[in-house]
Amino acid sequence: MSRAAGRLKVGIRVPPCDRADRIVRTVRRAEELGFDSAWFPDSQLLWRDVFTTLTAAALGTEQIDLGTAVTNLATRHPAVIASAARSVAELAPGRFTLGLGVGDSSVAPVGLRRSTTAEMREGLTVLRTLLNGDEWEFTGPGGTVRSRLRDPHPAIPLHLAASGPRNLRLAGEVADGVILLSGVSPRTLAGAMDRVREGARAAGRVAEAVPLTVSAYCEVTDDIEAAARRIKPICATIARNGGAPFLALAGIEVDVPDVVDGVYPDLVHAEDWDTAVRVASAWVDDAAALRFAEEFCLFGTADEIARRLRALHADGVRGVFLQHVGSYDPPLDLIEAVGASVLPAL
Repeated sequence: MSRAAGRLKVGIRVPPCDRADRIVRTVRRAEELGFDSAWFPDSQLLWRDVFTTLTAAALGTEQIDLGTAVTNLATRHPAVIASAARSVAELAPGRFTLGLGVGDSSVAPVGLRRSTTAEMREGLTVLRTLLNGDEWEFTGPGGTVRSRLRDPHPAIPLHLAASGPRNLRLAGEVADGVILLSGVSPRTLAGAMDRVREGARAAGRVAEAVPLTVSAYCEVTDDIEAAARRIKPICATIARNGGAPFLALAGIEVDVPDVVDGVYPDLVHAEDWDTAVRVASAWVDDAAALRFAEEFCLFGTADEIARRLRALHADGVRGVFLQHVGSYDPPLDLIEAVGASVLPAL
């Protein structure tokens, strides 16, 4: 990455929710205010194509780091990802990170399943092989063929997003960096970091040398109670996706059914957020939402958020990227608030 590694790097998650040229204005504003990175999610039915948007961002900025958070190996073949990543990296030398995950909102709307740990391991191996310029043996209905990527780009860091223990260990073992999806709760974060370090040590790597980036919902506010009610769908989704034990460690008891009706396409990416909040309120009351905001998210005044960010860095976190609530508008308010009050406090 292009910025100094000796301090906490603060990034912003920017969904490609509008034309690429308009999204670039958002990224450029983040760059102006001192954000270190902009991370773009990949979900082909929810947003514009992530690599098209990254291309525009690479051409429209000069310093800010860029990355996928995250693309996947289910809707995109590893060879396609390798070519797209190489193409972006050429336009933003030293500024691009390829973040990979299991799929989630990319796979569910088209009836596919999330990638398994074994598939993630093989996919990362294929990507690294191709980006290094080496041949890979592909096997398909047409038979077996050995191929390579012309004009490779070996320097692209491959980061793995993970929350479960198997993928956390895999990330520590084989990835160039880890995107932790556990939020900023000290208890759950410590457990996630331990699994990453287990994987790194098992592979003979220096565990502390694997950079850790934490994703966290953030809002600069002096009314946490009101803000917390808006993130009930996020808390409910974490519980529904196997995170109930992590929530319980923080005293949040939430039991969400496997099937949630009435929200499209899902609670976290709901097109009608007010409806999602109402539906999630059946399982997440105001007290639980407040506890979730205080424990797992970065909600509070600028000084409070800055203090928590400094604590994360002291615990070994290399970077964070902040998320706003909502999927179909750029995080302009969050960029302005953090840029004006939190980043200067750091």
